This record gives sequence, structure tokens and C-alpha cells, in this order.
Amino acid sequence: MSDLPWTRLWSMRLAFGVLVCLILFFHLLPLETAPQRWVGPDLLLAFACAWSLRRPEYVPTLALAGLFLLADLLLQRPPGLWAMAALLGCESLKSRARSLRDTGFASEWLRVCIVVTAVTTLYRAGLIVTLVDLPPFGLTVFEAVMTMVTYPLVALTTHGLMRVRKSTPGDLDNASARL
Repeated sequence: MSDLPWTRLWSMRLAFGVLVCLILFFHLLPLETAPQRWVGPDLLLAFACAWSLRRPEYVPTLALAGLFLLADLLLQRPPGLWAMAALLGCESLKSRARSLRDTGFASEWLRVCIVVTAVTTLYRAGLIVTLVDLPPFGLTVFEAVMTMVTYPLVALTTHGLMRVRKSTPGDLDNASARL
């Protein structure tokens, strides 16, 4: 019985890695060859925020850093810039996860919107400082807004289908200590 939390922890960490690889796979599929005039939400950031807020132990820092760096390399972004910004945002959410677990969904959504805005701003500032060609400002803002708008659906999917729920005060962590 003591192995159950340990196996659950590692199976959920593996599930997050598979989820990221699945998102990247569908993002890289050549479904449309013409340039798009719009951009969809950043599902990778949205799921990372949801998992970081709900169960921080499922997404360790090194795993997040590696997966975000993999996304940078596969999506041909400047290596490490988006990964650093997204990692800082997720770690900020992890540090507030315990205080947000007793609040409603509106405060969680507001916190995620603030983090998405900060990550997008930090990434754009990093691109400006390094003199990299910038994507159109409208597309950057649209992607951030779409990520914020999509977050409730991501949270619902995370909660309902993936069974990643906020911890309650009586839950046990992997060392059988109360959270």
C-alpha cells in the first residue's frame, strides 16, 4: 500500500511528459502549408500552469525545463528563452499553489492570466534585447489572450479526464506526510 503514492507520482510525471509530446506532435503536423493569419493558444503553457497549480509535485522543475527546452528546439524558437520565461511562470504558480488551493476557480484563472501575460512580456522583451526578428505584436497578444481564454477548458480537462485535482489538506504526499 505504501507504493501506491510513489507509483501514482511517477505515472503522473510520465503522463505529463506524454501529454507534452502529444501536443508537440500535433503542433508539428503539416496540416496547412499556407501561412496563417491567426494563432491558437499555447496549450503547452496552459497545461503546465494547470498542473503546476493543482499538483506541483507532478511537474518537477527539471522536467519542466527539459520539456520547454525541447519545445523551443522543435518549434525553432531561440533555445532557452521561452523555456526560461515559462519555467519562471510555472515556478511562481507552484509557490502559490498551497495558498490557492482553498480559493475558487476565478482566483486561479486570474493568477494564470497574470502569469501568461508576464511570460509573454518577458519573452518579447528577451527577443527585443537579443535583436531577433519579432513576430507581429498582434499575433503575440492574440496567442496570449487565446491561452487565457482556453485555460478553463484546459483546467476542466485536467480535472475531469486526467484526474489531476487540487490537493486537499488531508491528502498524503509521496512520503506519507500530510499536505
